[in-house]
Amino acid sequence: MLNRVTTPQNLDERFRDAVSALRPPESGRAPGDPVRDGGKLTGARTREIFDAQLAARHLDLAARWLRSFNEGFHTTASAGHEGNAAVAAALRGDDPALLHYRSAAFYCVRSAQRPDDVGGDPVRRLEDAAGDVLRGVVASVRDPITGGRDKLFGSTELHLVPAVSTPGAHLPRAVGLASALTRGGTTPWPEDAIVMASFGDAGAAGPGASAALHAAGWHERAGLHLPLLLVCEDNGPGSADPENWTAAALRGRPGLRYSYADGCDLAATYEAAVDAAEFVRRERRPALLHLATVRLLGQPGDPDPGSDLDRDPLVGTARLLVDAGLLAPDEVITRYDEVGWQVRKAAEEVLGEPKLVSVGEIVASLAPRRPLRVAHAVTEAADRAAGPGAAARQQAFGGNLPEQAGPMTLAQTLDATLTDALAGNPDLLVFGPAATRSGLRGDRVFDTLPDATTILGLALGAGTAGRLPVAELAGLSDLHEAAAQLRGEAATMSFLSAGAYRNPMVLRVPAFAQPFGLGGHVVNDNSVAVLRDVPGLVVAVPSRPEDAAPMLRSCLAAAEVDRTVCVFLEPVALYQTRDLYQQGDNEWLAPYPAPETWAGGHVPIGRARIYGLGTTQDLTIVTYGNGVRMALRVATQLAADGYGSRVVDLRWLNPLPAADLVREASATGRVLIVDETRRSGGVGEGVLAALVDGAFVGSVRRVAAADAPVPLGPAAQQVLVGEDAITQGAHTLLAR
Repeated sequence: MLNRVTTPQNLDERFRDAVSALRPPESGRAPGDPVRDGGKLTGARTREIFDAQLAARHLDLAARWLRSFNEGFHTTASAGHEGNAAVAAALRGDDPALLHYRSAAFYCVRSAQRPDDVGGDPVRRLEDAAGDVLRGVVASVRDPITGGRDKLFGSTELHLVPAVSTPGAHLPRAVGLASALTRGGTTPWPEDAIVMASFGDAGAAGPGASAALHAAGWHERAGLHLPLLLVCEDNGPGSADPENWTAAALRGRPGLRYSYADGCDLAATYEAAVDAAEFVRRERRPALLHLATVRLLGQPGDPDPGSDLDRDPLVGTARLLVDAGLLAPDEVITRYDEVGWQVRKAAEEVLGEPKLVSVGEIVASLAPRRPLRVAHAVTEAADRAAGPGAAARQQAFGGNLPEQAGPMTLAQTLDATLTDALAGNPDLLVFGPAATRSGLRGDRVFDTLPDATTILGLALGAGTAGRLPVAELAGLSDLHEAAAQLRGEAATMSFLSAGAYRNPMVLRVPAFAQPFGLGGHVVNDNSVAVLRDVPGLVVAVPSRPEDAAPMLRSCLAAAEVDRTVCVFLEPVALYQTRDLYQQGDNEWLAPYPAPETWAGGHVPIGRARIYGLGTTQDLTIVTYGNGVRMALRVATQLAADGYGSRVVDLRWLNPLPAADLVREASATGRVLIVDETRRSGGVGEGVLAALVDGAFVGSVRRVAAADAPVPLGPAAQQVLVGEDAITQGAHTLLAR
């Protein structure tokens, strides 16, 4: 008998040798009896689950076979984790599940639970599951979840939400999904469904798991019970010891019911999974199931599994069946070979399937851009607010409609717009660390933990469940803390699920510097580089109240119609600003638009706003956010000196309004870029690239913040963009 596994052939031979050494009893059990005394797992159910485990093992072997002649592109194995088939068997087929990357056996069981397959051919069901998984391995466009973009375990038909990012990063989404199931509204799942998410010991050590476990416990302590089952499949050193480090770290989490089982023992795993799932479904409270597993087929360079071979889950299940007299050793091996033949047949069939061959095909699953539909959605919202929803709107504003309240600040305008949105859309949720302090009211407005990862996870889950979340962070530095959730999860889900799963949201973030307010580099974070290269993400920056309402409505409509992920960066220094040129002029205020004007004042995503001062022939100033107010003040002074300017408020940092930008730049031939982010990695770099791509011919100068964090006190003025620097840059260009 081999004591080391370094190749698929070794693993195959090890299984055959171990099974051949088994000895059946003189008398066996009936298929309907428990496979182990006093247990819940019957012999018949064990055989069904064993088929899924065998299929998972052969899928690993097939992936390496395909890789041997460069037709397989993903070989991360499930070998050693086949016990998760018992977890699938303990759940219902309509329980949403978020699976980590060693879940082939779970997938095969769930595939057999398809409603249309009740009483169907088990051979066909197994081949269908094998084909689904292997399409991901060969990057076939017929892969049921990614469409050839990656290999993930996911399916809308099977209620499997793919884990699209780093280990454990999907767990905050699972918390959010469980939270969404408790908040009413229409979701794709029954009222008594539970959410299951699996992760490994590496994921357990990551920030996503820490945030999710903390959030689940906090919800429980707050009386907001979550129907959530977290399953840690631990293949780390010492995992078979119930007192190991991972167990100690997981067992001590407040608010979560903890249980442990040997994930290599099918009967023990099934007992523990049934018990945990029944608890979550009955009590609607979270539980954590810790399973000890092994890793038998690692990547090149991984540690040799050594003695873990003695815990091969397939050998363990074969022993259960042989000891119960349900199969003889030779029958086990025969079934092993039969399933292997089915999987190899499926592998040969997917070999010839087409693959993605163009950039257009690849990016087709990113969030669509349908501006006419978005505009139509804004018009429909206006019609509802002015018509059938007028009474609800009156009630939401306490009888004091905002359009009758006189000119408003940026902060007041945003609150009024969200109140309108809540009154008009029953699926809208507004939450954040201080959401209820803004003046917004209702059971769909609630406070959360201040942790940005948790807030984004709640938004991800709510969006996946069909709601429209408006999440609020405390500041831009918080967004950087949770950037992995935005980049890896929110903006990637649509791409890696071929559009099958989307998580629309509008993420409000108080942003940029407020140098005369509270100081320091955390409060005055002025970097948005982390957002600039995220495919499909919309980034909006309203600078004044007149634009804030229509831009927020555009983002909400895009999230509703196109399931877009929008980041709404709000210049915190302008929240309460009233004046533009001199104290008391109130020219930065604007009246709130009545619903009858929403359609006419619609601001399409990716369109700039242009201000003309003087003759408008001499200089184009391109800016956004705080820079708009400063640029208008400088341009007014330039006009007094006889120079005409065009001030371009970008309004949208992604997508940049490139056509508007090039047109206005070409009109003067001189462009001054005023960028309040840093010179390196700042927005100005994108503006320069757009001008080059648009074949602009003329002079360009850039005024940007220094490549330094923002210091405390008056020193901040040495780092940030100011009116003096803008004036100097303008005169330098005008002198050419």
